[in-house]
Amino acid sequence: MLTSLQNPWVKHVRKLSQAKVRRAHQQFLLEGTHLIQEALAVAYPLVAVHGTQQWRDRHPSLWDALVGYCPRVELVSPEVLTAMATTVNPDGVVAVAAHQPVSEFPAAPSLAIAAETLQDPGNLGTLIRTAAAVAAEGVWLSPDSVDPESPKVIRSSAGQWFRVPVAVGDLPQQLGQWRRQGVQVIGAQAQARISYWEVDLRPPTVILLGNEGAGLSAATLEQITQPVHIPQAAGVDSLNVAIAAAVMLY
Repeated sequence: MLTSLQNPWVKHVRKLSQAKVRRAHQQFLLEGTHLIQEALAVAYPLVAVHGTQQWRDRHPSLWDALVGYCPRVELVSPEVLTAMATTVNPDGVVAVAAHQPVSEFPAAPSLAIAAETLQDPGNLGTLIRTAAAVAAEGVWLSPDSVDPESPKVIRSSAGQWFRVPVAVGDLPQQLGQWRRQGVQVIGAQAQARISYWEVDLRPPTVILLGNEGAGLSAATLEQITQPVHIPQAAGVDSLNVAIAAAVMLY
């Protein structure tokens, strides 16, 4: 059982709360029973799983499944588990997962979401969860967006993070490529003349959303096929970006 906070591996796991460390080691954290179950359900590669004795006693069959699946499964003291976790009240298990590059993002998605400079991890997690609910084929982020492997992003997705491809790359270039493939790019803009429900969303469509405060950049605006707005009551000038995504997707 790991009991020392000075153990080199424990120190490494703790540092994975930082984006730069996650990128350097191509690893990230999974916290909580539900996320561990979701990772197993889709056979996502796990590097290590750490659980307290109490957690093992509550989930004996899950522990046995992890022992047969993951190369490193070990007991840790409650103090070590708490130090590894980024949540205030962890439920007794923290895993380290291996980064898996998105190998295939649809060349011409029937429905996908693109977001520019999305900063709030809770918003991104909620957006991913909604994308899964409507069977969207993926989420594309600009490089200056929040790290999609942030623990809060993954938790906010309620486990759906594993089921929706999330890619990061040059957004204007990718939008242009989709347009050449016959995909329409519907951009959310408060000042647009028509509402989103006036547009035919049956053809292949990418719904484009901007930064929570600044909106879309000039380079990205050039790639929009049709700007649209979401009707709102007088005096209301914006919606939460995840809510705007859900409204338009449904």
